[in-house]
Amino acid sequence: MSPEAPGAAAPLPNRAAADGLPIPQRYWSVLTIWIGLVMAVLDSAIANVALPTIARDLAAEPAESVWVVSAYQLTIVVSLLPLAALGGAITYRRVYLSGVVAFTIASLGCSLVHSLPALALMRALQGFGAAGVMSVNGALLRFTYPAARLGRGVGFNALVVSISAAVGPSVASAILAVGPWQWLFAVNVPFGILAFLLGRAALPVSPTAGRLDKRGTLLNMATFGLLFTGVDVLTRGGVAWVGAVEIAAALGVGVLLVQWSRKQPHPLVPIDLLKSRIFTLSVATSIASFTAQMLAFVSMPFFLQGVMHRDQVETGLLMTPWPCAVGVSATLAGRLSDRYPAAILSSAGLALLCIGLASLALLPADAGSQDVIWRMALCGFGFGFFQAPNNRTLLASAPIHRSGAAGGMLATARLIGQTTGATVTAICFRVVADAEGVALAIAAVSAGLAAVASLSRLTAKPRRSA
Repeated sequence: MSPEAPGAAAPLPNRAAADGLPIPQRYWSVLTIWIGLVMAVLDSAIANVALPTIARDLAAEPAESVWVVSAYQLTIVVSLLPLAALGGAITYRRVYLSGVVAFTIASLGCSLVHSLPALALMRALQGFGAAGVMSVNGALLRFTYPAARLGRGVGFNALVVSISAAVGPSVASAILAVGPWQWLFAVNVPFGILAFLLGRAALPVSPTAGRLDKRGTLLNMATFGLLFTGVDVLTRGGVAWVGAVEIAAALGVGVLLVQWSRKQPHPLVPIDLLKSRIFTLSVATSIASFTAQMLAFVSMPFFLQGVMHRDQVETGLLMTPWPCAVGVSATLAGRLSDRYPAAILSSAGLALLCIGLASLALLPADAGSQDVIWRMALCGFGFGFFQAPNNRTLLASAPIHRSGAAGGMLATARLIGQTTGATVTAICFRVVADAEGVALAIAAVSAGLAAVASLSRLTAKPRRSA
């Protein structure tokens, strides 16, 4: 196989994968993937909106009710890489369908429980199901689309995610306006059944390789579990030294995890893939970009409400241009990424994101709505233009038998970036006066660093895929 040109779109390494699924099976497979994505993204958004209502109905303290969200997120964090590795061992299709089943059963359970501990337990099971869906999503895309259309598929996925994120709060509010909070979870059940039936008929069957690394799985769960809870303690105003100890312990266990993974033929942490400079730079670009995104997403509501004195409804509307613009630009960038180097496309998008974030950081307190809207739209357009080409390159730069590991690393990089962004924002609110402006300025710097990492791929030599 001839190596690709530096920074160009990477081809898939064998004919079966390159051909993808035949039509119309390809369309049904894509629909199944989209339904799973919508359920996972919407569920995260609607739970946040419904949290005050749930806490009041279950007579729970606000601090305790946060576990309705945290249990879901924690389970996803610790499960992504193990489930991606499991997909390589037993097929990505089986992991995806099992995730849909777990998510659907847990959704039904959430709608039937009457106590906060039981709800948190069901939410943890939901998170496990969502991790099953998200961990193998990229691998299933790679087996569904032909190589020449993979970027287009990644772009459409980004569109689905952005629309789901944008309408999530509105969907939650509409459901709560006509029914109890239990309906928020019950609505997942028919869609989960539909996704399972479609998936059994249409999802691609991938070859298997290796087996699940049990010791690596335990080390992974300890690393990300300690990291998540440590960050949660620091960002929610807990005992600072406890959070610091947990984070330090996470770093120590993480070193053990990396050392163990180096010895494995199919490592849980994809050390083999990280030896590729293109893959590593794509991961670094993703982490820095999602750090910038989360810095903006967490700090902007405080700026809009605390500095500009907008109410919650106005805040939601002023935040909406970002995900809407992502949906528009991601589909365009996805198509272009099948023909042009991701290093150039993603870097251009990240430059726009950097400019947009810098302009938000300089926004005066008396600015009008239109001043906020065009800046948020510019950020969203730049972010979407980065995301699809970067994801396409990250997935396609891995050998076909390591598609699951690449997809798991893609999802993990996103979570690492988002966690970093939330942590840095929390630190800003603790130590500086103009926390919102400082956080947005740091976000702009992070986007600029992501652009540098992305552009560096032009000089990187790809490895031969096997």
